[in-house]
Amino acid sequence: MIRRLLGKLRGIRVRMLLIVTLVALLATVGATGANYVLARRTVLAAAQDQAMRTLRDDVNTIAANVRMPPDKSSLDDIARKLGSNTVAVYEGASSGVGMAVEGVPDSLRSVVHDSDTMQFQRVTGSGLPQLVVGMPVLTVDDQLTLHPSGLEIYAWYSLYTQEAQISQFAVNGWRTAAVAVPIAVFVAWLVAGALLRPVRRVRDAARRLARGDLSVRLPVRGGDELAELARTFNDTAASLEASVGQLRRMEADARRFVADVSHELRTPLAAMTAVNEVLDDASLPGDTGTAARLVSSETRQLARLVDDLIEISRFDSGTARLDRRPVDLADLVTSALRARAWTGQVETDLPAGIVARVDPRRIDVIVANLVGNALRHGAPPVEVRLRRENGQVALSVTDRGRGLSGEVLPQVFGRFYKADSARTRSDGSGLGLSIALNNARLHGGDIEAGNGPGGGARFVFRLPEEA
Repeated sequence: MIRRLLGKLRGIRVRMLLIVTLVALLATVGATGANYVLARRTVLAAAQDQAMRTLRDDVNTIAANVRMPPDKSSLDDIARKLGSNTVAVYEGASSGVGMAVEGVPDSLRSVVHDSDTMQFQRVTGSGLPQLVVGMPVLTVDDQLTLHPSGLEIYAWYSLYTQEAQISQFAVNGWRTAAVAVPIAVFVAWLVAGALLRPVRRVRDAARRLARGDLSVRLPVRGGDELAELARTFNDTAASLEASVGQLRRMEADARRFVADVSHELRTPLAAMTAVNEVLDDASLPGDTGTAARLVSSETRQLARLVDDLIEISRFDSGTARLDRRPVDLADLVTSALRARAWTGQVETDLPAGIVARVDPRRIDVIVANLVGNALRHGAPPVEVRLRRENGQVALSVTDRGRGLSGEVLPQVFGRFYKADSARTRSDGSGLGLSIALNNARLHGGDIEAGNGPGGGARFVFRLPEEA
């Protein structure tokens, strides 16, 4: 469950949503921040220009009537005329009407004192934003040159309205972001679904193709990259269907050929076997007897190969059938060993009472192939053990030979497979283990190949106990 959830979180749709959300947030924050800075600059600049223009006009109106140098009474008169938000300063004296000179920042007074132009500075007074404007009053000398007269006028203007307006801009920006980001995410979700729908169709089609449905095709719409992908998939599926169909026909022809040849060989082989039996009984002398015995041995080998090929063809065609009956497996295994005179070569541990409904002939074939393979290619002692394990019956055959290498294990049940490439002939047909595995699966069981604790090869035939 957790792995599935993590897989979805790593999906393309989630990644697209995260990217779109991040881009939307960055764009909104950037736009809101830029608008805030621009609005603040514009609003404050307009307020400052208006305040400086007002103060200049008022000072110019009364400047002509100011007697220089002004005394304390003249400074008070100037402050009264300019308004209660002003203070007049001349050298060390200041007006006592209106604002107090102590409220003027020292930095602003220093700049105004050394300048012949208006200056301003934003401050916070009583928790409220304010603009303080300073203006030196100029006078004309005999050469008609303007220069500071020493009289300075300072005025305070509230910026509360402007700051409230700026704050409202910021709030509106964040409200816009709160609406825009979810809308962007929703649109991204829809777009991701539209883009991923063809990808999901390709995924589902690929799964059906992997399960063997070679007729699957994708609808091709438009001329974009996804349509090109669908066309490529369809071409690949069509090519694969044609190739697999041809391989299946060839395989069916080969199996039919093997089955037909095997059946056709049975009649002449039966006649040859009868003749060989007569020759064996005749006890021919010398080279004639040797040749007759060689022909007899090779004929029996060929007959076993034909029988195995016929059995394999039954499995391939699905015509193999079971003749089930309740059987004590210990007795059945013991009979198989005794019939082949292997009881003296094999160590057995076969507890009685383990009964299953099986086809005795096919179980005999399994035992013969597993034990015979251990005796031919392993080393003694060969052990055969029968056990009940978790609702199953397990028959294990273990030898003390070199065991099965990592290269051999995956192919040990292959038809005609030889672990030793130098061994061009063997006593068997090379189909024994494949036939044994098919018989086991026909019973609903299986055969596992591996190596035992002693290093030799170990084959375990597992069968459902209720089989």
